[in-house]
Amino acid sequence: MVYLPDIEPGHAVRFIARLAQRVGVTVADSRQYFPARKVVVTGYPVRAALEGVEREAARAALGFTRAEPGVMVLGGSTGAQGLNRALGSVLEEALELAQIVHLSGDRDWEWVSERRAALPPALQARYHIAAYMHAEALSQAMAAADLAVCRAGASVLGELPFFGLPAVLVPYPYAWRYQRTNADWLAARGAAIRIDEERLAQELTPTLRRLFGQPEALLGMREQMRALAQPEAAARLAAEVIGLARRGDAA
Repeated sequence: MVYLPDIEPGHAVRFIARLAQRVGVTVADSRQYFPARKVVVTGYPVRAALEGVEREAARAALGFTRAEPGVMVLGGSTGAQGLNRALGSVLEEALELAQIVHLSGDRDWEWVSERRAALPPALQARYHIAAYMHAEALSQAMAAADLAVCRAGASVLGELPFFGLPAVLVPYPYAWRYQRTNADWLAARGAAIRIDEERLAQELTPTLRRLFGQPEALLGMREQMRALAQPEAAARLAAEVIGLARRGDAA
């Protein structure tokens, strides 16, 4: 069995799928790339460590105030320099609009820390930074946020729907087209907005202002994102693998 986490397969998955008896896919739109007899739609498996987080408790743990919106900015476990620099260029304006938790990665940590230290105390209190987050802290940040600004790797197809977290998706420009395809799939369903990296610094603040100025629209994005959740994905994948093994034993 082979599993495709993204919407569109790359060459490696296309090749391995020719040898596989079963192909698991995250969404039904990926059926078009494989023989119908092989495909099963499983959803994207979400880590158990992300489960069981209560939103208000998560906001309190982060130091978010109740009344104001919260934004999570992250570029994966190692960070994303393009996202970090774009946010840094408009940081004061963004912090006037929302509380921000920023997962920067190690490479930009020193610069991001210095940027925070240069802010007025009132804005520092609204800007929560970390170089890296383990699963528990990451789940708190995602549960607490009203909007994510992030890359569009495969995990956005599982984790953002799991938390019902609408997003501004910024595909990594040097990773073939799969992140763009993921972002466009979520955007087409009203759950996200795609902004290409070269436009992020110019469009981030206006986008935040527009979304937070239209609470009903943002709520609609949250509902659309949550509707895409498939919380039993890991169990479905496991069941398919076990089924293949049992059929092999019977043979």
